[in-house]
Amino acid sequence: MPNNSTVTIFVLLGLTQDPQKQKLVFFIFLIFYGGTIVGNSLIMLTIKFSRTLGSPMYFFLFYLSLVDFCFSTSIAPRLLVDSLSAKKTISYNECMTQVFALHLFGCMEIFILIVMAADRYVAICKPLRYPIIMRRQVCIILTVFSWIGSFIHATAQIVLLIRLPFCGPNLIDHYCCDLQPLLKLACTDTYVVNLLLVSNSGVICSTSFLILIISYFVILYSLRNHSTEGRKKALSTCSSHILVVILMFVPCIFMYTRPPTTYPEDKMVTVFYTIGTPFLNPLIYTLRNTEVKNAMRNLWNVKMISK
Repeated sequence: MPNNSTVTIFVLLGLTQDPQKQKLVFFIFLIFYGGTIVGNSLIMLTIKFSRTLGSPMYFFLFYLSLVDFCFSTSIAPRLLVDSLSAKKTISYNECMTQVFALHLFGCMEIFILIVMAADRYVAICKPLRYPIIMRRQVCIILTVFSWIGSFIHATAQIVLLIRLPFCGPNLIDHYCCDLQPLLKLACTDTYVVNLLLVSNSGVICSTSFLILIISYFVILYSLRNHSTEGRKKALSTCSSHILVVILMFVPCIFMYTRPPTTYPEDKMVTVFYTIGTPFLNPLIYTLRNTEVKNAMRNLWNVKMISK
């Protein structure tokens, strides 16, 4: 904690102050968080132990599920505990840690989605060179660089944030610690800091979204030369990825590409990409993916036979 801050504890106002609604919030998000943990764990275990899911696409899907697991865990447990607590307090250090985790795993998800788009581009547009271009070593290197880039992004955000003095009040009108609510509490002019934060998060979100949209447009355009069966399979895979991209990026762009102000809709928008998207991703990638469903079924059958 920096010396120029006198606030040692923040109070999270949460999604609602109504005791009855708080109980409803607890049960709803317990279901969402439980589904996120179970769904992403199943995908990771299936990819880990299945012999049929060894392609680069599933290598990256494993890390997307891992990131979703961590991303939701950095937010949901605190939300669940606070829903049943009279005092929703969080220490300064815990608050900064939550901001760091939120941006580390959020940025990692963005980078993994970009890598997955690149993988689909090579698989569809350059199928003969796919085994060479997307070999195992390349996949590992891309994943490592994604983690490094995410760490640099999260570190830059937290370094800017901890330099701000917080002298009071300490009421955060949110259910988690994030940039905009904290900037509102800083007892100094935050225009330059907000500009730097937007230049970081906002540019990453907007640029990545533009890159992904262009890449999928190129992929879909190239499908005109494929057979009907190949086009159908590629469209099924790409449509899942595009849906995930929209669910992730639209709320993030809304949150991180604007002036330092807060809106009543911010809480629900944040819920959508911190709780909703990690919950929906396993459903999108399993319900629309025959290979994953068959691999899960085979692993389950092997387990039952072994008993």
